[in-house]
Amino acid sequence: MKAVIGIKKGMTRVFKGDKVLPVSVIDITGCTLSYLEKDGFELGLGESKKANKALTGKYKALKAVPGKREYFKGSLDEKNIGDAVEAEIFNVGDKVNVSGVSKGKGFAGVVKRWGFHGGPKTHGQSDRLRAPGSIGAGTDPGRVLKGTRMGGRKGQDVITLKDREIVDIKDNHLLILGPVPGSKGDLIRIYE
Repeated sequence: MKAVIGIKKGMTRVFKGDKVLPVSVIDITGCTLSYLEKDGFELGLGESKKANKALTGKYKALKAVPGKREYFKGSLDEKNIGDAVEAEIFNVGDKVNVSGVSKGKGFAGVVKRWGFHGGPKTHGQSDRLRAPGSIGAGTDPGRVLKGTRMGGRKGQDVITLKDREIVDIKDNHLLILGPVPGSKGDLIRIYE
């Protein structure tokens, strides 16, 4: 299995022939194999400033507790604990899965969160334009059903984009076609 973790640096564009391709830049400098299990492995990035005894014991072989870490199922070929995972494990043109946490948008109403149209402006409804309307029947079932779309927290969900193409690899930076989830500085998982 091929896998790395990195930090999203932003977006730019790449010129290929007569085409202009938008790409996301992921910096994977410092990505190391931090922990091995029989059915999976863990990749670490950076170093934690504060670590408790449990984490210090877990990463005794690494001699440092990684600041950011991600677990993957499978096995990383021919790597030992502490070995750096470089961008060269991928090739230009490879299709990869990219996973990250989307931008949080805070508390949102039903119009922004679910695309509701709201009520009419006329017929005496001066203050119901962006309201959800009815949320269920009266006597039967006599309650609001689970899963009813209402206002609430929007964004900040784990998003996985499949089959994203690696356009270029430069100085331990992966250039991935199109946008990837998250803000600048967020942790991104890239795997096949």
